[in-house]
Amino acid sequence: MVKLISPARIWREKKAHYMLEGLRCKKCNSILYPPRPVCNKCSSRDLEPIRLPHEGKLISYTILHDTPYGFRSYAPLIIGIVELTNGVRVLATLTDVSSEEIRVGMEVEAVLRKIHDQGEYGPIAYALKFRPKIKSKSR
Repeated sequence: MVKLISPARIWREKKAHYMLEGLRCKKCNSILYPPRPVCNKCSSRDLEPIRLPHEGKLISYTILHDTPYGFRSYAPLIIGIVELTNGVRVLATLTDVSSEEIRVGMEVEAVLRKIHDQGEYGPIAYALKFRPKIKSKSR
């Protein structure tokens, strides 16, 4: 059975999933991602939104050949841990890279991609994935 994603849940989680927004604890300055109501270091509830950088490097990854139902069309699915330029670590799907090209240490950047739809009239869910950073061409 496929778990349906409600439009309300998509709306509630849009900042974390679409804009890579976390929270900063005003008491101990820790950055929380994904966002949660209490700081896991000092238990403070005094938190403020913070935009996280959209660039970083891949520090670990795995390749899923047997993917969960609903994600079979994405097989093989590459899941990695990305360390953003500010040190925050994000678990994310990698895109626009083959299993032969992927390597630890590669520079990556966040891109918005479709992750799931629920048929012709259901909501379409998007999220940030990471792809190899595109190098700008020098002239």
